[in-house]
Amino acid sequence: MRHRIVGELMTSAVVHVKPDTGFKEIARLLAEHDITAVPVLDHDDRPLGVVSEADLLLNEAAQEDPAGLLLAPDLPPRDRTRSRATTAVGLMTGPAVCARPEWTVVEAARLMQSERVKRLPVVDEAGRLVGIVSRSDLLRVFLRHDRAIREEIRAEVLRRTLGIDPDTVDVRVQDGRVTLAGGPGGGGQAAAIERLCRSVDGVVDVTNHLGHPPNPTA
Repeated sequence: MRHRIVGELMTSAVVHVKPDTGFKEIARLLAEHDITAVPVLDHDDRPLGVVSEADLLLNEAAQEDPAGLLLAPDLPPRDRTRSRATTAVGLMTGPAVCARPEWTVVEAARLMQSERVKRLPVVDEAGRLVGIVSRSDLLRVFLRHDRAIREEIRAEVLRRTLGIDPDTVDVRVQDGRVTLAGGPGGGGQAAAIERLCRSVDGVVDVTNHLGHPPNPTA
């Protein structure tokens, strides 16, 4: 069994900027390529940080209201400094939080969650940019066909990992929701089957009826 890896899901042709790239050029690149952020690379193509739409919008958020109807913006000192920046090095959020191509979707998703970022520049062993992976890229595992999920459960979970004849377990998958019936009833083996099924890429939920005959009308 294996999860899909970042290298299979990332975008390899990455729009990027240099530290001295200007504010308006960054805004133009975001609009032209219909993207929400760009990594900032040093002269060796190593990511220093990321400039996102949110970083650019600090410029607007820091503005006083000409009509005097809004309270003065209360930004943290770091954000107030960035709101006045005119080049990528001052605008970016850094240091860059990066992933590696060989990481699994689980590793990348956990890093995104813990660091509260929406995308990860992907770097090689030398730290040079080779791609970028976003939350939407990771969510592509849930686009797997139900038939592919079922076959992985039968071949990888049951036969190869647990040594169980897959024909003894009724595996049904609909919209990523797995239903298990037949096979072993209770005990550690049934729990192990359920746990491993939940780890299959694309599985949304698992209903465990192991030990009970399948419903022929399901």
